[in-house]
Amino acid sequence: MGIFKNKLRIQRFEKQLRDKIKFDPETQYAVIRSSICTGEKVAGFKNRKDGHFTEVMLIKNPDDEKRFKEIYGLDTVKVEY
Repeated sequence: MGIFKNKLRIQRFEKQLRDKIKFDPETQYAVIRSSICTGEKVAGFKNRKDGHFTEVMLIKNPDDEKRFKEIYGLDTVKVEY
């Protein structure tokens, strides 16, 4: 029962994340910002006009990147340093 309960909690979190932070492919593109100093990676969306970055989630491993793509229905994500 614990694993099932945890999976439902994750699904609910992902839906809330998608609803709270909207992605508009017309005005934004998906990007992972990677620090050249620390290697920290953050996934989010960058505005095409003014370059404003909206942080969505921390990427700690390849599974996090895969989950980010699944939540927002993305095939590829650009990486910027």
